[in-house]
Amino acid sequence: MAMFVHLTSAAHAPRIRRCGIRAVSHGQDGARGVYCFPVLPSYTLTHQWLRELARFGSRGGLIAVHLRLDDTQDVLVGRYADRAGNAQAGVAASEAVRRIAALEDPRGWEVFVPRAIRPREIHRLRTAPQVTGWRYVPDAHGVRPCTCFGCQVRGGWGARRLRERLPHPLDGPPPPARILLAQVAAAGDPGDPAVLRQALHGFARRRRGPLAELGRLAGHPDAGVREDLVRAVARWSTPGVGNLLDTLAGDPHPDVREAVQAAREAREAREAQKARAAH
Repeated sequence: MAMFVHLTSAAHAPRIRRCGIRAVSHGQDGARGVYCFPVLPSYTLTHQWLRELARFGSRGGLIAVHLRLDDTQDVLVGRYADRAGNAQAGVAASEAVRRIAALEDPRGWEVFVPRAIRPREIHRLRTAPQVTGWRYVPDAHGVRPCTCFGCQVRGGWGARRLRERLPHPLDGPPPPARILLAQVAAAGDPGDPAVLRQALHGFARRRRGPLAELGRLAGHPDAGVREDLVRAVARWSTPGVGNLLDTLAGDPHPDVREAVQAAREAREAREAQKARAAH
């Protein structure tokens, strides 16, 4: 049996003990599964992803979930950057451990299990220090950081000063709602998925939005559009967001249902944080 470690929010611990690890991460070719890393003799290398994952926040910090997989389990192995080019190799779990252990520098490597992890495959859960590993990319120290909307972590230490010092062409407020609505209208009916998803990406950067005009997209035939609709409205304070999420919670596609569940958990976390701050 091959041993791996999966890093996740401590808030997920009760659910993981009860139900295992859900296949919510996206791998190459759109596959859904779980990211993990082999347990190596080096504690630092085994938990190298801790600081990078901690940049994006987690409820109660991060925990390390140790799991055992059958040696013949099919997985994908490769560097993080290989994922975009579909260059990660499909091998058995035992071979993935052998390849990574033989590397002179395994930083930035990962293993992707293209399925959920069952409760009986969970070996143990434990706390992990949040200061182990690298940030951004291995050897990023001394390299000019990217300040685009996709890379920056808003609210992070020094984030505002960094954006002021190194402005990015994509910085600034999102397009006005009227322009985004014009893009949605120009997409047609039911609408070009690529155009709609681009417009929804702009709506996701807003705090409020025209929910009535976008509600029709909940019935769009493309599941990617419906999933992006969830992500677009998840942080809105516009009345009616909860009802829209309730509707999409029964969507026939699992990706949309998972997006709704993640949005609800994030909203609950923000409300709990506000309640604690009020007291």
